[in-house]
Amino acid sequence: MTTDIIIIGGGAAGLLSAVYLKKQNPRLQIRVLEGLPRVGKKLLLTGNGRCNISNKNITLSRYHGADVSFAEYALNKYDLKFTADFFESIGVPFTFEGDKAFPASLQAGSVVDCLRFAAEENGVLIHTDTKVTNIQILKDKYRVWADKVSFVSDAVIVATGLYSGGYKCGSDGSMFELLKKAGFKTVDTTPAIVQLKTENDITKQLKGIKVDANVTLKSGEKLIRQDFGEVLFCDYGLSGPPVMQISREVPRNKNSMTLSLDIMPEISLEDLKVKIKSRAKNLSQRPLEEFFTGMLQKRIGQVILKQCGLKLSEKSEVLNDGKIESIAKMIKSFDFKVLDTTGFINSQVTAGGISTDEFESTTMESKEYKSFYAVGEILDIDGDCGGFNLQWAWSSAFCACDNVLRNK
Repeated sequence: MTTDIIIIGGGAAGLLSAVYLKKQNPRLQIRVLEGLPRVGKKLLLTGNGRCNISNKNITLSRYHGADVSFAEYALNKYDLKFTADFFESIGVPFTFEGDKAFPASLQAGSVVDCLRFAAEENGVLIHTDTKVTNIQILKDKYRVWADKVSFVSDAVIVATGLYSGGYKCGSDGSMFELLKKAGFKTVDTTPAIVQLKTENDITKQLKGIKVDANVTLKSGEKLIRQDFGEVLFCDYGLSGPPVMQISREVPRNKNSMTLSLDIMPEISLEDLKVKIKSRAKNLSQRPLEEFFTGMLQKRIGQVILKQCGLKLSEKSEVLNDGKIESIAKMIKSFDFKVLDTTGFINSQVTAGGISTDEFESTTMESKEYKSFYAVGEILDIDGDCGGFNLQWAWSSAFCACDNVLRNK
């Protein structure tokens, strides 16, 4: 089967590429090859099913990779407004919660549906259950193999993503491995925006509890990264937005790491000691089991007291200056040894990928192979949580598509 453009991957970047190309040039024949029985499966899961589609604060400081500057042109030219205008044109207006952009429906499924509807309405040919197994370079075209079927096209856009979400989302990394085997330079891949496994004696006791905290990731005494937000205690360790935000750094550091929670960041250590001392005086006859009731989440307070060697059956009058200092220090620095992440299957994005050295930043076109493009997660660019990775998918796809259109 011959066609003008083959798009490998029916996810976020792939679907947008197909629709955008057809809307700009209806005469183009475009085929999307998707290995799963349906398109957009991973997109359905984004933003806890609500699809955090972009962010008002798209800056390079929220992105990572060996050469973050590679993303600057695409993100600046194909910005939030450009993206919002495109989605409005296919029936998906945006709404905002703070800086975060969502579809007005607050349903990820509606984003997938509208991309799918637009693809069908504009004549995009979508082939599901069509897993690409090889790409051959012909004289001035490409032959793309999927099992026993092949497609010949003038241009190829690779939009497959990497490993995040696992094979059930179509993220098995097979295209990454194929390109790697073909000689494309790569950057080691690791999970990012993912939960962290920690020593879990304490987290098991606090399973299901959430607390707002300053979160600090340290290697020895070296500060690696900090964030603030709601932390969730789990049987395996820790989760929540700030934990997932800093998780990228864990598999990329070889030394032992500690995650520290400041669960009362609004008060200094010295002021906290004064506060606890005053509380101990006022509540001297209250059992320690209830000492923090009204001040901290009850079970967290109980665990901290036990970690400081106190018995919950004792009265608060036992709190001397030494114990008060220990308690205050633990509230300000509740430390957990980090063991690992929970892996690619639980991660929202993959760090690393095909080296951006292999592609032109203004077109997403391969420097070696004309009319061969890569967009989105498969490239060595990843963003923080909050809509940054989807915006990179959109921006890089728009960028590649406009170059395809210029060459047609």
